[in-house]
Amino acid sequence: MTATGHAIIGTVIAAKVADPGLAIPLAIASHFVADAIPHWDIATNRKEKTRGTLILEAFSDVMLGIVLSFLILVIIFPATSPLYAFLMILLSQSPDWLTAPYYFFGIKSFKWAYKLQKIFDKDLDKPWGIISQIALLILIIIIAKVF
Repeated sequence: MTATGHAIIGTVIAAKVADPGLAIPLAIASHFVADAIPHWDIATNRKEKTRGTLILEAFSDVMLGIVLSFLILVIIFPATSPLYAFLMILLSQSPDWLTAPYYFFGIKSFKWAYKLQKIFDKDLDKPWGIISQIALLILIIIIAKVF
C-alpha cells in the first residue's frame, strides 16, 4: 500500500481509538494487513525505475499522505488531536520506514525489515491496484464516520 494509504488508515485509527495502548499496536498491525490486500504502490515495477525516481516518488507519496490526512482530520474528524494522529500515521507507516534504509541505500542491517515486509506485500499493477486501494480507504473512512 502507498504511504498515503497507510497515513489515512493511521488517521482513522487516531480518530476512533483514543487509548494509545490499543491504538499503537493496531496502527502497526494495520500496515501488514493493508499490505496483504493486493495493491499498487511506488515499488510496483521498481525494476523499471531509477533509485532517484523511487526516492522522489516515495517522498511525494509521504507528503500527499500528510496533506490528505490533515484534510481528513479537519473535515471529517475535527475532534482528533493532530499530534496523536501524526503519531498513528508514523506508526502505521513504520514498517516501511524500517525498510527504507535497505531498500533505497542498501544498508544491510535493515534487510530483516525488507524480508518481513515481502512476506505480506501483495502487488497488483495499475489500474486495479490503485482502484482497490482507493476503494478500501474510502470504505474505511465511511465506516469510521458512521460508527
